[in-house]
This record gives sequence, structure tokens and C-alpha cells, in this order.
Amino acid sequence: MIRNITIIGTGLIGGSLGLAWKAAREELQITGLDGAEVLDKALNRGAIDKAAASLEGAVENADLIVLATPLAPMVRLLTEVAPLVSDGMIITDVGSVKRPIVEHAWETLPDTVTFVGGHPMAGSERGGIEAADRLLFENATYVLCPPEDDGLPAELIELIESTGARIRPMAPDRHDQVAATVSHLPQLAAVALAGYAGQRQELDAATLELAAGGFRDLTRVASSPFEMWRDILTANQGPVLDALGGFAATIRTIRNRLIEGDTEELAALFDQADEARTAIPPRGKGFLEPLADLYVRAEDRPGELVTLTTTLADNEINIKEIELLRVREGTDGTFRLSFRDTPTAERAASLLEEAGFSTTLP
Repeated sequence: MIRNITIIGTGLIGGSLGLAWKAAREELQITGLDGAEVLDKALNRGAIDKAAASLEGAVENADLIVLATPLAPMVRLLTEVAPLVSDGMIITDVGSVKRPIVEHAWETLPDTVTFVGGHPMAGSERGGIEAADRLLFENATYVLCPPEDDGLPAELIELIESTGARIRPMAPDRHDQVAATVSHLPQLAAVALAGYAGQRQELDAATLELAAGGFRDLTRVASSPFEMWRDILTANQGPVLDALGGFAATIRTIRNRLIEGDTEELAALFDQADEARTAIPPRGKGFLEPLADLYVRAEDRPGELVTLTTTLADNEINIKEIELLRVREGTDGTFRLSFRDTPTAERAASLLEEAGFSTTLP
């Protein structure tokens, strides 16, 4: 039975794991290792029970060690942890690229401990312990990479399932190939699309004025900081290059069909895309967390937006994104509000309707 957990890196993911585990099993003793200011916040939020002053002190009595740092320090951490571990320990990570981490762990750690690569597919637009949420992993897919020639530890499975996540065993290479297609490629595609529109803006100032709706949704992740993506793209370079090559070939096919005026083939491509998108599970979370939208009509008068946001804040509903779609002087305006999931959007709609607003769920 896992009773003592050490989380190295108590930011969004590490902090959320701590909050979820404490909510599920109060008897767990969770130790955190991070910067002093971050650890103080994690203690105040109840994500950890104790702050460690050193790596040695952090892992001394641990049954489970969770590496929840950015990717770059993980390899170094594994090397530093290796001589400090005790027989029977379980070690896991939360990195979004698996092969280099898992291979280094299996090569570095002694055979008397078990390393399981992990990737919880949940996140937030905000980072850090301030954004940690015990419900972050509800209905999220949580990939685990079983040790070679061995199964997953039952106690680790039980602990992760207690967060509300759904476990998906997967080999490291397969995970990285899938991630390159449905996470890393979309990020680069959004960067390219938003960047191209920015170049066109220099030629025609109306370009970004008309770039709302679908364009905004397609490029939402283009705002992600490069500091977060540098390590991911470097660590998963091979699969990402393969994905870019395949995507470029698809774009060339579409371009060639347009040149040839082959509308039947274009229609077939649209049908294939529709079938693929329909096959995506409508519920749950994946590599890219979707947002649920709600459209709210508000009168053009002072304090209207304050009333809207206060109504939701008083009921502890967090607005992930807000956008004014249209407004003219003296007329109603329509806001698009984005929430974590559909149930939250539906609850927000009910509350706002009671407050006198007109709402529409797409």
C-alpha cells in the first residue's frame, strides 16, 4: 500500500495530483520538493503535507516518487535520484514525451525499484500551483507505460484511478507517435496559421479584423509559450518531423486537387475528415483539452459585464476565455464565454438565465 508520496515539482500537474490524492485518501502523507515560494503555496493549498529541503530528504521514506518537473530536468533528476532510492519504491513521471524519459529510467534506476512512465492528458491555460485543481484529472486519459516484461503495479493503478482519470497502458514509442500527430503537430499548425495571418495583416489590415469564430478556435493553442514547447519538440523530434511530413503531403494533395479543379476528390477529403472527427470521443479529455462555449446576450449599459461575471464568480464558476463578438453603440452585445467542460457551461447558462441574461449553447 502506498502511504508516503513525494512529488518533485508542485506546479499545475504536481499540485493537482496532490490535491486529488489528499481528497481521495486523507491518510496519505505527501512531501513536496520545489522552490521555497512554490512549496509555501502548495502547503497553504493543502496539496502537500510537508516541504522537503533537499532531494535526499524528499525521497528518504517515499513509497512513490512523482517527477512533475518540466521535461529538461527530468533526465538529470533520474540520475540524481538513482543512488537514493530504496528497494520496492515506485517512481513515475508526468512528462508529455515518453521514450527518452522511460529509456533513461530503465537504464539508470536499480532493478529493485519500479519505474512507470506516465502522461496525464489534462491541463489548463494557466500554470503553477495557483491553477492546481483536484478535479483536473476527472475523465482525463492517463497514459502509463508498463515496465519491460512486467505489468503495472496495482497500487499505482488504484491511486491514479482515485483522481477520476482513465488509465491507458501504452508503449513509449507508440505514445510519442500519437502525441506528435494529435498534440505537437496541431500546436505547430496553429503557430504557422496564426503567423501567416499576421504576415497577411501587414498587407491588409482587415485580415485579423475578420479572423474570428473558426479561425480563433483553430489557433487557440498558438498562444502557448515556447518555453513550454522547446523541450517537447526537442525530445520528440523524430515523430514530430514524421507528422509534419505527412501533414505537408496532405496539404500538397489539397493544393493539387484545387489546381486540377477536382471537386469530387476534394469532397472525398472533406468526407474523410468528417468521419475522422466524428470518431473522436465527444466526452473526456485528450492531449488538447477542449473548451465548452456559451453565447450570452448583454444589454449595452454600465455594469452589465460586472453583473455577468459576478453571477458566475459567486457560484465558483471560472471563465476560461471571454470574447465580445459584436456590439454597436446603444444595441445589445453578444459575449462568447468558454468553460472547462459542457456541464460547467450548462450550469453557467442556467445561472445567467436566472439573472436575466439570454443565453445560447451551441
